[in-house]
Amino acid sequence: MTGSTDLPVIFDAHCHVASADFIPERFVADVAANIERRHTAEGIPARPGRALTALQAQHRDDRADELVQEMDRAGIARTVLLVPDFGLLHPMRLTLDEMAARHHEIRQRHPGRFWVFIGVDPRRGEEGLRDFERHVTEYGFEGIKLYPPCGYSPSDERLFPYYEICAERGLPVFVHIGPTAGSFAYEPAHPLQIDRAARSFPGVDFILGHGGLVHLDVTGYLASYRRNVYLDIGGFAGTAFPDGWEAHLNHLFRLGINHKIVFGTDWPLNRMTGGLTRLVEKVVHGPTVFAGVKRREQQLILSGNLTRLLPAGAVDAVPATALAGS
Repeated sequence: MTGSTDLPVIFDAHCHVASADFIPERFVADVAANIERRHTAEGIPARPGRALTALQAQHRDDRADELVQEMDRAGIARTVLLVPDFGLLHPMRLTLDEMAARHHEIRQRHPGRFWVFIGVDPRRGEEGLRDFERHVTEYGFEGIKLYPPCGYSPSDERLFPYYEICAERGLPVFVHIGPTAGSFAYEPAHPLQIDRAARSFPGVDFILGHGGLVHLDVTGYLASYRRNVYLDIGGFAGTAFPDGWEAHLNHLFRLGINHKIVFGTDWPLNRMTGGLTRLVEKVVHGPTVFAGVKRREQQLILSGNLTRLLPAGAVDAVPATALAGS
């Protein structure tokens, strides 16, 4: 990375292992179909299957080796790997238990680089709850990943036993909100779906994935007035804004809620457009994103807020500078 030698500590709170082992084929096909529709509408010559082939090619980093190389180039110290549970909606190559084991192996392969939030689905019943408790006990995973577009509300009472475990262990809950691939349900992903859970479990911190990008009128007041609701900006460079994503983030960072925002990229979303190095360079050293934002608040967004949200044992090895202001 170029820029100032006074580099901030950067944690990526929203990332996925770019492997077809962890994402449904249908999801990738949906995304590819949308890309081809847009190209056709814009008059770009149609090449059927090209987008799908390109997306499949970027999901072969099964051991996260290329991700770690990207992190090193971009100056990202540590990353949260999110493991959604898509298994009750779409066929998967691996079971959730196998995916948990694989992510544990990835952490052992790259010590000190990853936290893991494991997926759950309330419709898996008592067996799912037992599996979750075993995953966080045996593997030391640091949080929950929820994907409500699979067909459930994050305030579903069947999730409450999971939240009780999170309250006991200090584990945050990362919740996807907003649009996703076309074969998923959008209604359960509205940010207000989290409100009952946030009220019922004030000791559990809920991170709204993409909350700094979509439904900002709602997510902004949830972050302002619900003490345990935070916003993630993962996918910012892949979201369309009238004045561009840099101007949108600058607006977001001027709303007075920088103590409630965590930095995320949603890798491998932008893998084909410059990767993590380009994104971090534009955010940290570009002229727009942090214009007028206090240095202390920049550090909170880039790592300090996430540090406060992680369970106590997970921050033992975090550089002290990441704790500044927290």
